[in-house]
Amino acid sequence: MIKVGIVGSTGRMGKHLIKNVIEDDALALAVVHVFDELKETLPKETLVTNDMEKVVEVADVIVDFSAPAATEALCEAVLKNPIPIVVATTGFTPHQQNLLAESAKVAPVLYSTNMSVGIALLKQLVEDVSSKLRDFDIEIVEMHHRHKVDAPSGTALTLAEFAAKGRDLDLDKVRVSGRDGQIGARSKDEIAVMALRGGDIVGRHTVGFYNDGEYIELGHTATSRETFSKGALRGAKWLVEQKPGMYSINDAIGI
Repeated sequence: MIKVGIVGSTGRMGKHLIKNVIEDDALALAVVHVFDELKETLPKETLVTNDMEKVVEVADVIVDFSAPAATEALCEAVLKNPIPIVVATTGFTPHQQNLLAESAKVAPVLYSTNMSVGIALLKQLVEDVSSKLRDFDIEIVEMHHRHKVDAPSGTALTLAEFAAKGRDLDLDKVRVSGRDGQIGARSKDEIAVMALRGGDIVGRHTVGFYNDGEYIELGHTATSRETFSKGALRGAKWLVEQKPGMYSINDAIGI
């Protein structure tokens, strides 16, 4: 049985992760890291702590849906005591990204901005279509609930990276995330990534390829957060058998 630790247990994804771990006969909920009040009912043997170093001591693998500061603390603990980690947190600073990369040198790290199987496949489709339809304009729109704090979403930026990769472009040089006023005509290589916020939308991403007389839109809609928690746990089961390195959900599901 794989002993799972959860970082971000009191967040929106925490209750789904706790539920899914408890329901899975191959997993045991060993430890949860908390910053504030935990309202979920846990197995009596589960350790509750705010000590990140204790978290990595107790578990076989950590699943992290938290905030950048918590992931930073997790990576610092992993550098001292290597353990596989599945990270779905977004909005990292360059320093935090570097810490994640350093962790992958000593432990298996599965990092994906979206843990759903559908998004894993969509990334590949976007790269392929982008490469083949080079004369088409690329526009990406993402929609999330009103509580999401970062924009554009990490998933939208990942999709944009795959679109840019399909055309050998540097996303940092061609990305546009807002338009207002007399901005002039759209440039050929421009890749737009726009964010909408409202209600309780779990997540919707649309990648459009637009040309004169025709267009193609590739989309993914998440209707339940459990698609992310179950995907992350699927990745965790796979990750515990891997060597140190940086992996994605695509690696875990063989896409």
